[in-house]
Amino acid sequence: MTQQNNPQKAAPLEGLSLLQHVYDPATFRQQGHALIDLLADHLEAVQHQQDPTVMPYQNPEESYTYWQQELLAPLLNDPLPLFEAVIKRSVKVHHPHYLGHQVAVTAPAAALAGLVSTVLNQGMALYEMGMVSVPMERLVTELLAQKIGYDSSSNGILTSGGTLANLTALLTARSMKAPSNVWTEGHQERLAIMVSEEAHYCVDRAARIMGLGSAGIIKLPTDERFKMRTDLLEQYLTQAKSKGLHVFAIVGSCCSTSTGSHDDLVAIADFAERHNIWFHADGAHGGAAVFSQKYRHLLNGMERADSVVVDFHKVLMTPALATALVFKKGSDGFNTFQQRAQYLWNSSEADWYNPGKRTFECTKYMMSLKIFVLLRLYGEAGFAAAVERLYDLGQKFAAMISTRPDFELAMPPECNIVCFRIVKNGVADLNAYNLQCRQKLLEKGHFYIVQTTLRDVVYLRISIMNPLTTENDFVLLLDELTAIQHES
Repeated sequence: MTQQNNPQKAAPLEGLSLLQHVYDPATFRQQGHALIDLLADHLEAVQHQQDPTVMPYQNPEESYTYWQQELLAPLLNDPLPLFEAVIKRSVKVHHPHYLGHQVAVTAPAAALAGLVSTVLNQGMALYEMGMVSVPMERLVTELLAQKIGYDSSSNGILTSGGTLANLTALLTARSMKAPSNVWTEGHQERLAIMVSEEAHYCVDRAARIMGLGSAGIIKLPTDERFKMRTDLLEQYLTQAKSKGLHVFAIVGSCCSTSTGSHDDLVAIADFAERHNIWFHADGAHGGAAVFSQKYRHLLNGMERADSVVVDFHKVLMTPALATALVFKKGSDGFNTFQQRAQYLWNSSEADWYNPGKRTFECTKYMMSLKIFVLLRLYGEAGFAAAVERLYDLGQKFAAMISTRPDFELAMPPECNIVCFRIVKNGVADLNAYNLQCRQKLLEKGHFYIVQTTLRDVVYLRISIMNPLTTENDFVLLLDELTAIQHES
């Protein structure tokens, strides 16, 4: 046979030739166009429910084996088959039946902004690398501060998630409110913070990272609506002092992750002012309501907090991660990370344009563009519409539950988080039964919901994150859960 009839494989690219192929703009153009088409087809399919599967569940070992085989397979000439597999095996967040965790249903324009941010890759610890994203970040956080009700002396930062933002806020609280001699030898007083027992676990984690220990996390009980018992604040503070604890901060949840309950921020603000304690409002989820006239009342008192956290990547249609931490008194934000890095900046003086001086992150993602593009395209009205649509749906789902005798609410919802459970007659262990029904629902794959445990009672829990979810989708969910009961 001649070589023409028996073609040989082209030699694999190496060295500079390989790198030139990696960065080839023409290849990127071709693959990018194909990927956008693939993603647009995916969005169209899930929005119109062409595929009923929301949760293509695989157990961890099966998933690991699949991706191990993918990694060891021969190299691809085109990444599209890999991207197709990723999409096929992922939870379909844009599906109207996604009612699971608090993850934004990403606005496509914000996803495009994420692509721009990723390609440009502007690390922004200092202004020279963030000449676009740093001013954008200031403008976005200034707008949020205005919506909270702060004056022009406030400022903030964007950071990677509520966990990091809450930790940063509490570190600032410690630097502002802890006794100056707390670290000196022989000092007996220990530091502590006060939180609701329903506060997000990241607050507990932040306290432990700060070295407060379990004794330094004072958890107040909640009432029948799972809100902090603010009537017990004075009592718990007196008890803390008697144990040699110095409470330097209190955290108000707005809202709690499990139930969507909003603490009484006005009462917490009054307490914090009486005792010179830092008041931090964790609005990672519910803080988005500052954009809504209809639901802004849920956050009354937030404007009196010393610091506020709001996740744009939950209710506000923004890809993860994009969290704002705003300080009522802007200068407070510079007191946490007072360092000098000679290779980055020449002075440790406070300025707004070198974010590395007031955040954990040095190489920080260009996250402000994702928010900025939504504001430029749709204005504040886009955020308000998202909040009000999702919160309204929470009320409508709760109303449906009240008409179905086999279901009951944990409490009337205040936002887009609703906890409910099945109450089938003759079932001895309703906790196990609800968990069993949820598992069957997941195995069917048509809906994705989660569960929570409130005072030892298991509830099914939905977070309505998709503005395109409808009341009919709720009917289908409850019908499917009812059918699962009949199968049991």
